[in-house]
Amino acid sequence: MTIRDWPEAERPREKLLSQGAAALSDAELLAIFLRTGVSGKTAVDLARELLTHFGGLRPLMECSETAFCHAPGLGRAKYAQLQAVMEMSHRHLEATLVRDSALESPQAVRQYLSARLRHEAREVFACLLLDNRHRVIRYEALFYGTINAASVYPREVVKLALECNAAAVILSHNHPSGVAEPSQADRQITDRLCEALSLVDIRVLDHMVIGDTEVVSFAERGWL
Repeated sequence: MTIRDWPEAERPREKLLSQGAAALSDAELLAIFLRTGVSGKTAVDLARELLTHFGGLRPLMECSETAFCHAPGLGRAKYAQLQAVMEMSHRHLEATLVRDSALESPQAVRQYLSARLRHEAREVFACLLLDNRHRVIRYEALFYGTINAASVYPREVVKLALECNAAAVILSHNHPSGVAEPSQADRQITDRLCEALSLVDIRVLDHMVIGDTEVVSFAERGWL
């Protein structure tokens, strides 16, 4: 039996159109992405096997091209398609920040930075550069480190902010360990960056540390 033989209310595509994407399971969403199954298996069957193989939807979406393409029913075309979907998601979140004030959309800022940095296997330090209405001018990943450290140079952050004519910045970096709790070194470099940027009248609105399931805000902690 193929998916076309299922009752209409149980078919993933029809279910999405009638009830919305949030009503679908991970396997049903993945089945729509896959479009077809393999010999003897529907797209939903294949999706369930892939989720078991990778350990869930997120590990599948963040795995390497080699691991993705070696899984049954997948390949380079599907990998390219997935990367395009993820990049569209990033740009959608970024467009929201460009349109609205970052201070009025703190959850959108968290979602955007988490989407950008959470999957990184090494530490990445990035900046959101904002205009005088706190709308995003640009996102820039500036420094890359080892699995647990990135060297951050205040002079380069100041240089970028001036080039973009930014009035404020939101700093961010990820913790590949998955634990978002800031270290003493994180607090020290934040203090140095605040001091350097204040000399050119650029405010640091926040520093967000991205973990696996949590985002820690320096502003919310009262550290800025």
